[in-house]
Amino acid sequence: MEKTTYKRLESLDALRGFDLFFLVALGPLAHSLARAADVGWLNDCMWAFSHVHWEGFSPWDLIMPLFLFMSGASMPFALSRYKGVSDKKALFRRLGKRILLLWIFGMMCQGNLLGFDPDRIYLYSNTLQSIAAGYLITAVLFLYTSRRTQIGVAVALLLVYWAAMQFITVGGYGGGNYTPEGNLAEWIDRTVLGRFRDGAKVVDGEVVFAGGYYYTWILSTLNFGVTVLTGLFAGYIAKDKTSDIYKLKWYFGAGAAMVAAGWLWGLQMPVIKTIWTSSMVLVSSGYCFLLMGLFYYLIDYKGYNKNITWLKVYGMNSIVAYMLANVINFSCLGQSLFYGLEQYLGNYYSFLISLSNVSVIYVILWLLYKRNIFLKLKNPQK
Repeated sequence: MEKTTYKRLESLDALRGFDLFFLVALGPLAHSLARAADVGWLNDCMWAFSHVHWEGFSPWDLIMPLFLFMSGASMPFALSRYKGVSDKKALFRRLGKRILLLWIFGMMCQGNLLGFDPDRIYLYSNTLQSIAAGYLITAVLFLYTSRRTQIGVAVALLLVYWAAMQFITVGGYGGGNYTPEGNLAEWIDRTVLGRFRDGAKVVDGEVVFAGGYYYTWILSTLNFGVTVLTGLFAGYIAKDKTSDIYKLKWYFGAGAAMVAAGWLWGLQMPVIKTIWTSSMVLVSSGYCFLLMGLFYYLIDYKGYNKNITWLKVYGMNSIVAYMLANVINFSCLGQSLFYGLEQYLGNYYSFLISLSNVSVIYVILWLLYKRNIFLKLKNPQK
């Protein structure tokens, strides 16, 4: 842990905090309340807090892309000082350490390391690892290429992913097949990761893959890189010395264009978050641009920044928030304090325990924020 020493753009921290608030607090509370109440209208609203099974896109599906997007948006502020440095070995050593930590943290969040079971070691299966991969791709391009080249590479990666999925056929997989069991990305993960794929087991010498698990990572890494790159482009807009109106036009204009292009492309290549299709990248990055524009408008342009501290509490320690929510269960504290209320609250007792759990996480993050302590993994400083 280290203390921050540079000025931050508040809208970036607030938007990152908005993303983590949904993931760490609002989502779990909404599901807990819906289970307790069990009423039709509330159950119907839960689509907004649930992943689409395969094709399509829900608000909850935006959480992971926005996390990747924001890691790229901070890059022009964190790494610009290194573009003119001829010897970048020290920088890449620091980046390497941070990427390694993200990878290990990702394995911890999946329970792979904390299970202390060698048979459950899976190599590539978590959001933090997709951030690490996408960030590495984007950092190299940011440090060594121009903006025009970066845009060209982003387009090329989208097309390479599409062409591979559309035209390569191997053993019954691929060739334009976008079903869960038949797409090329599924075959690549099964072949490359094998027994180290999430949920895979070795039974009688044969690798048996987990039924219903269709997330892909190897080929999808190309588009993880594109998602972080779109965040980089948003960061350029925020950092450039241009008028606020000009920036807002870019955020809302480019965002709307990407959303429209993504859904149009989706008529041929379905919008599928699980395998991170190119059409999904455009749709999700477009929504991210629109959100970036909204937060920039409200906070940096209009100056409505007096009541955003709670968002910054989540946003400025986003990795800590993610780890606390995924690795440590604080429910025992609520159960110890409020167990006597179960007889009176009935089904709503579980909601109270969920509320206590997310409250403990917030208090920890707030204490770190008040002491100006932030975990740095992606933004190396001198």
